[in-house]
Amino acid sequence: MDGTTNRPGDGSGSRRYMPIADHGLIGDLRSVALVATDGTIDWYCAPCFDAPSVFAALLDADRGGCFELGAAVPARTKQFYFPDTNVLITRYFTEDGVGEVQDFMPVSGESAEEGRHRLIRRVLCVRGSLPFRALVAPRFGYAALPHTLRVTGDVAVFESDALDLALTATVPLEHDGVDVRSEFKLAEGETAVFALDQVGGELAPRDCAHEEAEREFAATVRYWRDWLSASHYRGRWREMVHRSALTLKLLTYAPTGAIVAAPTTSLPEEFGGERNWDYRYMWVRDAAFCVYAMLRLGFTEEAEAFMAFVSRHISPGDGKPSGPLQIMYGIDGRTDLPERTLDHLEGHHGSYPVRVGNAAADQLQLDVYGALIDSIYLYDKWAEPISSEQWEHVTALVEWVCANWDQPDEGIWETRGGRKNFLYSRLMCWVAVERGVRMARRRGLPADLPHWMSCRDTIYRRIMTDCWSDELRAFVQHEGGEVLDAALLMMPMSKFIAPKDPRWLSTLDCLTRELVSDSLVYRYDPHVSPDGLHGEEGTFSICSFWYVEALTRAGRLDEARLAFEKMLTYGNHLGLYAEEIGHTGHQQGNFPQAFTHLALISAAYNLDRALG
Repeated sequence: MDGTTNRPGDGSGSRRYMPIADHGLIGDLRSVALVATDGTIDWYCAPCFDAPSVFAALLDADRGGCFELGAAVPARTKQFYFPDTNVLITRYFTEDGVGEVQDFMPVSGESAEEGRHRLIRRVLCVRGSLPFRALVAPRFGYAALPHTLRVTGDVAVFESDALDLALTATVPLEHDGVDVRSEFKLAEGETAVFALDQVGGELAPRDCAHEEAEREFAATVRYWRDWLSASHYRGRWREMVHRSALTLKLLTYAPTGAIVAAPTTSLPEEFGGERNWDYRYMWVRDAAFCVYAMLRLGFTEEAEAFMAFVSRHISPGDGKPSGPLQIMYGIDGRTDLPERTLDHLEGHHGSYPVRVGNAAADQLQLDVYGALIDSIYLYDKWAEPISSEQWEHVTALVEWVCANWDQPDEGIWETRGGRKNFLYSRLMCWVAVERGVRMARRRGLPADLPHWMSCRDTIYRRIMTDCWSDELRAFVQHEGGEVLDAALLMMPMSKFIAPKDPRWLSTLDCLTRELVSDSLVYRYDPHVSPDGLHGEEGTFSICSFWYVEALTRAGRLDEARLAFEKMLTYGNHLGLYAEEIGHTGHQQGNFPQAFTHLALISAAYNLDRALG
């Protein structure tokens, strides 16, 4: 992708912010960094996903902090991933030469001490000669904590009350007591290396000279290629599917098996709107769907790690108001995620507020029970039989659903406009009970099957009668309403209704007329279904891929394939997707979004199989 030099804080109005889609992602299964197409790292939290930011120019160009590294002269840029890896390369094309920056984070256990988190940036001149410029300007604690700077030779140590980082470089460093700069020129074949390490305690600053950088590069490439080699997918869209799988893996927190919904916070769903949320936590729904996508491709290790997280951190008997499950957890399993605003940050493109934490953690969203039990069912079927203790947890969850499914909740979209009897919540309660029945029968496990089956059938009949509109000839968002919802697309995918049932085909046609815009799908219409928030939003990309899958299952393969190919054009230059697509085709919302990538995998898998 072509780009121009555009550094945060350069005072050029809206150009101070790179578009959300103009970023690549690197990570080490603990945290990630977003690298803009001009080579600037403008988002990085250390040492983990939900830690306070070190670089956050993406949320405030002046105060947030960044790590610039790129050509010191006007340049065109292109960005790509080293094949089959999460090593990102940004290339610079100038009149006098061609250079590149290789960005990666070594995965612990390959060649790094336990607890050391490294961000390595290797600069190369591949043709001619090229001047480069670097600026390392960390702003700790979401740009709220001061820091001191010690520079000794080629090592600069940034120290704050919460975190210490050491920068080592193979080129001379200059500083002003707060930030570090470097200007250097490379001739063809020459390289320079910058490494940013977490230090403190037993971790001392560690040199990262050319030879070590080469070893770390080779080890990181080997790690990602070895991991990806387990994929069973050989279909038509292999490159896009594998990029989505690599992205989902980057969103995994290795110490616990948690999968974050997205690695960013407060990237706006609408510029100037209030729909800015912190997604750096593990939503049960999102993570459970990720397990499905990973199992489809043959990655059982991630599913096993998620099951371990569930067993370790989710207790069926804790008696909370929202039931035994929260809808989300911290990556370490914590349940307290208080939401607050960071008033000193202006937000991306001035889109305030910037939030950390998430108050939706306390909501009642009944669908998460179905998502979780379905993922356990699939794991039991495709990977490893669950243990007797895990089955006890499943039975407790199913019993809770049988006793509590018939109550209003906030629903899958976490609306803040009051609880309703949402169809999707009912649907996934049906899934929870139905999958429990399947597991019990297939494995001969103990369960109160007559009670479960009676409850399952009651939910089914309730949906078919109270969530159907004779006027629309379609299923509707909630009982007693006349509003459509893209979550209905999950009805055939969950095996609730046959994909060619006349009622479903009529609903699909209605959804196409009302919520689909050139393959892009809106979640719902907030004007006729108020969600308690001001402003508009774009189309929701997971729903667009659900639409592809619904068309596929309905046998409308030409439409499905065209819609899928169109959706691929909305991905960024690396094949990454944010949460939503705006009216002009730009990406908006937190980035990249696990939900979107897992839906891409599922749509590609099922469409490819249907096409033969």
